[in-house]
Amino acid sequence: MKILRKYVLKEFITPFILSLAVLLFIFSLVFLTQYTALIINKGVEVFSVGKLFFYSLFYPLSFILPLAIFTSVLWSMGRISSDNEITAIKAAGINLMHIVMPVITLGLMFSLFMVIFNTTIMPKANFEKRRAMLDIGFKNPTATLEAGTFIDSFQKYILFIYKIEGNKLENIRIYEPQGPGKPARTIIAKKGEFISLPEQGIIKLKLIDGSSDEPNPNDPNMFYKLNFKTYFINLNVAKPTNGKTVKKPKDMTLKELNEEIRRLAKSDMDYSPLSIEIQTKISLAFACLILALIGCPLSMIAKQRLKSVNLGLGFVIFGIYYLLILGAGALAKYLGLHGYPMPELAMWIPNIIFGLLGTILTMLVCAF
Repeated sequence: MKILRKYVLKEFITPFILSLAVLLFIFSLVFLTQYTALIINKGVEVFSVGKLFFYSLFYPLSFILPLAIFTSVLWSMGRISSDNEITAIKAAGINLMHIVMPVITLGLMFSLFMVIFNTTIMPKANFEKRRAMLDIGFKNPTATLEAGTFIDSFQKYILFIYKIEGNKLENIRIYEPQGPGKPARTIIAKKGEFISLPEQGIIKLKLIDGSSDEPNPNDPNMFYKLNFKTYFINLNVAKPTNGKTVKKPKDMTLKELNEEIRRLAKSDMDYSPLSIEIQTKISLAFACLILALIGCPLSMIAKQRLKSVNLGLGFVIFGIYYLLILGAGALAKYLGLHGYPMPELAMWIPNIIFGLLGTILTMLVCAF
């Protein structure tokens, strides 16, 4: 049995490394194409873009690894099945559980690793990525801005810039919403430029030759039109707390999320979004185990040796699984918003469905 287990794991390792390498290469290529433009077109420092690229690779790993495991199981077990080795094993009186269990155990080990990765390593990488983006934004404010689109990256203001060349702007429209049912304050300028103040978390926008519709203090629905030659606006990129960038739930480790939950609970505040975030991280980690569990019987049933077929099947089933994850996330948020108890448990619905399906198929395959 020991020889058989080693043989099965050996068949799994090569396609797993290949699948992981190909998927990482594809995502790396996408990020490289995107971030290289910052260096060439925006003049951003290579070191800053390198940091952004490095930290960007962590988030895709949360679903690249489960997908690599799933396609590798289909690939390796499909090869064993198509060569009639499964038939030979059964003819020798060996229960198929002996070749399924090593793969499932490997899936469990990867899941335990992904629990640590999703709750500790990935949140820190997400936070560092956001800090790297903010750093680029402060040093080169136009690097992350696109001409001809509405820009809502700044607090209070929505910008529309027709032309961006380096740090110089042309034909600028700035809208400052005044609240529900009230017209937005509008500022129009022919030219402008950014002045960065990183130590204050502020970017000054210098506007040249324009006009502003200022609201009447006595009647907010009435505006005064003011013309100007030079006008300055402070644009806040982040909300600093004690000089530090505020962490979003996805940037928090498991320890930080639990601390925040305890703090909110003491104030009798709703902490369901944080509980949902915790269960999302953990449930996604167990995708490795669930997909390994369902991949083994599917590959034996399909009996496909063609790697392209197995890879295609893997993407289709993983796509269905991922759509269920998205649906579970939407359901969890809906339940939390409407005050239902323990809405975070909705995040386990995809794992329960696929886990039961994989268990049933495995039992059926091993029984015959």
